[in-house]
Amino acid sequence: MTKHVAVLMGGWSAEREVSLVTGAACVKALQDAGYDVTPIDVQRDMGALMTRLYPKPDAIFNALHGRYGEDGCVQGLLDILGIPYTHSGLLASALAMDKPMAKKLFAAAGIPIARHEMKTQKDILSGNVMPVPYVIKPANEGSSVGVHIIREGSNEPLFEESGWPFGNMVMVEEYIVGREMTVSVMGERALGVTEITTSRGFYDYDAKYEKGGSTHDIPANIPDALTETLMDYAVKAHQALGCRGVSRADFRYDGENVFILEVNTQPGMTPTSLVPEQAAYAGMSFADLVTWMIENAECDP
Repeated sequence: MTKHVAVLMGGWSAEREVSLVTGAACVKALQDAGYDVTPIDVQRDMGALMTRLYPKPDAIFNALHGRYGEDGCVQGLLDILGIPYTHSGLLASALAMDKPMAKKLFAAAGIPIARHEMKTQKDILSGNVMPVPYVIKPANEGSSVGVHIIREGSNEPLFEESGWPFGNMVMVEEYIVGREMTVSVMGERALGVTEITTSRGFYDYDAKYEKGGSTHDIPANIPDALTETLMDYAVKAHQALGCRGVSRADFRYDGENVFILEVNTQPGMTPTSLVPEQAAYAGMSFADLVTWMIENAECDP
């Protein structure tokens, strides 16, 4: 059994606060499971982080979210240091965070994707980039950060007006009217299908993390054949990216067809998060889940 675990949390991405909540929950669960745990609030100082990682822990629980924490950057550092860590490795993390590249891999694996294009901010502000409704989103953020649904007559502030810090290139994606579904994958096993509903219009950042922001129905009230399809697609997406450990695939279902939106290689582990709920549905406690993740931690040689 791994003895000493460092939990990386916080960071400086747009998802810092969520990461702190995830990290705190994982620290407590690992301590309750009998591990010697060192929580580390990661700052933008790699020298300081490396000092905190000496002497080396037996494994790292990576509770960072967003850029630099789940896009391959910290994974590369941990590979160099030779410290096993939870979740996916450098390449899978980078591929999953790069939405255009991930979609190419999903399509190659036979998983349906929504129509999408990469456009500049100027293109979008000029209008007519795609028939409404459509979605604009950063190419490399998570937790619905920066996501906007553009509808007929929509006039919500974009880009400079809203302090958009995500670069000039923007993903424009067809908005799939329908139901939100998500599937967690643990190793090579899909845990279940959850349907997410919210009164906020779509499953945005606040719906994800505010208490009462969304309702999670597990198992989703859908035909068995659709459940099997969603679980199969989630495993295929996990494999197409080269993920390991735990991931979560998000889908839209329009009543006839399923479309994959993205794969989260480091999904949230907060009190309102989907992966712990699906693990519980599969008969696994939160402590058992984080223990499995630590005992299956790896790094690339």
